[in-house]
Amino acid sequence: MTEVTNELMYELLKKMQSDIGSLKFDVTSTKTELSSLRGSVAAMQMDTHRIYMRLDRVDQRLDRIETRLELRELQEAQARFEPHP
Repeated sequence: MTEVTNELMYELLKKMQSDIGSLKFDVTSTKTELSSLRGSVAAMQMDTHRIYMRLDRVDQRLDRIETRLELRELQEAQARFEPHP
């Protein structure tokens, strides 16, 4: 069995310190990436909201057009039964 010496403990602690430093760097990088992704997600949500608002306006316009067409069709149908001057 290997004898546990101060030198061995020192080497193990240096390795652990290096690994922890690497982990800290990775965590910091991951946090930075997540922050930038949150901004992208927020922008996509705003774009989606704008699209829905636009579709709603198009739908309202289409409803108005359909209503006008039905009125016109009714006038044309009624005109067939009215006497011509």
